[in-house]
Amino acid sequence: MTSSDRRWLEIAARCTANEEIETLLAEALVSLGGRAVVEEDGWQVTHLEEPEDAEGAEAWACAEMEALTGRSDLEVRIRWQEHEDWAESWKRGLAPRRITDRLVVRPSWTDFEAKPTDLVIVLDPGMAFGTAEHGTTRGSLRLLDAVLSQGETILDIGSGSGILSVAAALLGAADVLAIEGDRLACEALAENVTSNRVSDRVRHSVEWADSEKLAKWGPVDGVIANIESGQLRPLLDGFHAALRPGGWLILSGILAEEWDGMRSQTEQRHFVFQAVDADGEWRSALFKRKA
Repeated sequence: MTSSDRRWLEIAARCTANEEIETLLAEALVSLGGRAVVEEDGWQVTHLEEPEDAEGAEAWACAEMEALTGRSDLEVRIRWQEHEDWAESWKRGLAPRRITDRLVVRPSWTDFEAKPTDLVIVLDPGMAFGTAEHGTTRGSLRLLDAVLSQGETILDIGSGSGILSVAAALLGAADVLAIEGDRLACEALAENVTSNRVSDRVRHSVEWADSEKLAKWGPVDGVIANIESGQLRPLLDGFHAALRPGGWLILSGILAEEWDGMRSQTEQRHFVFQAVDADGEWRSALFKRKA
């Protein structure tokens, strides 16, 4: 199937009876296979590859969302979206963005006059999550710029478009292993690694992370994980196992109201809090494993 033949199942869900259910809905949509969830006019929205049983997709999605959330009062909206339409929608309004004094993200279809000291990430997100337009990505990049040292080895969990892996390599990492379970996201990741000329330092693997795998991928100097907070918590022990003593951990994808709980749970796993980056409603945090 060519990219022009693809279409996407858009699933949107909301529960007007309870305004505090957004996180639960987002986690359920991710469990269905959505790579990223966005909020649109009160709806939590994700996109899935076209399932084999396209005719039964609406009934399947409604039943799964009710089972995953335990709610029978959900509104679930289903529609189809052509691949090219969605791919082009990424480009609307995107422009080069300076993140730190030296990190700049430039969409591949734009121009930018860089300073001699700039490190420019050329990005084409394709169908993958990971642009500098999202607060979690910006927060992760700022913390990464502050903590990464030359020659370090890095794990990037849920790497999406590869923006953080590319940034790590440009900042001086000697070896980056990008882990991403979504096949289409990995296509964008591989292209971005090549276009930024960091293929000699960035490897990728198409698989989903768990604590056992994380332990095998270590020991490394640093771990980056910009994913849903509900996915971060089960991996905290694995992050600890993957890191060398004194190694650093960047966690992102955390909403402001979730931050205190996430910090407490991470510190209980023998991590020491270092810094938090606030960007709108999102929090990104830097920890270090106790030596």
